Amino acid sequence: MSFSLRLLTEAGVRFVRGDSVRPCRLCKSSTVSAFKYERIDKNNSVLLVVDHQEGLFQLGRDQHPVAFKSSILAHAALAKIFNLPTILTSSAETGPNGPLPQEIIAIHPDAPFIKRNGEVNAWDNPDFKAAVKATGKKQVILAGITTDVCTAFLALSLVEEGYTVFANSDASGTFDVKTANEANDHMRAAGVQILSMFAVALELMRDWRSTPGATEMLPFFDTYLPEYGFLARAHDAAVDNGTLSGLVAP
Repeated sequence: MSFSLRLLTEAGVRFVRGDSVRPCRLCKSSTVSAFKYERIDKNNSVLLVVDHQEGLFQLGRDQHPVAFKSSILAHAALAKIFNLPTILTSSAETGPNGPLPQEIIAIHPDAPFIKRNGEVNAWDNPDFKAAVKATGKKQVILAGITTDVCTAFLALSLVEEGYTVFANSDASGTFDVKTANEANDHMRAAGVQILSMFAVALELMRDWRSTPGATEMLPFFDTYLPEYGFLARAHDAAVDNGTLSGLVAP
């Protein structure tokens, strides 16, 4: 037997009838299930703001606080742009956890606001659970503080309940990068999709020609993702006042 055939044999492949390849009966099935890409559907989604509280914000040490604050506010603002049903929740806000930022409440003054007094996992609160179910949506976009507790516990409960869950990693924070990575791995293993704020926004939009589209999203990015906002501004400046560099493409 050749060296390459021997390696395959050791890997669990059995050779019979002229070295045709058949999977070993003792090995796992060689059939790979087809991947289904379930995209965010703005008409079937609810957005959850979970414990984005001013006291808990101090625990979000895995990213820069300025960027983290911007991502938290962007998370809430996305729901306004795409007209998503939104539910706010806080945990023991009269204690050190503190209140939700007024900026978030101002974006969603009429959204259900469930103030939990003891439940760590928001899904354990009957009013919160009822509010989510009342939307009739099957996809959930969420973010919270901390990633490993408030985001992960709720995300796992929602998956168990049959929802498709998208966790906004930029708007979730915890003590350190190690803890964030472990929490995200935990959620991925259960089928939660972990996305950046930029990815959530563009999955909701899908096409720059849509409504909401470029007209609504470029100001959003200019406010909450300045890297992209300045990219658009630089393009505008080049069109209005630019001088050709003279470079010729190779």
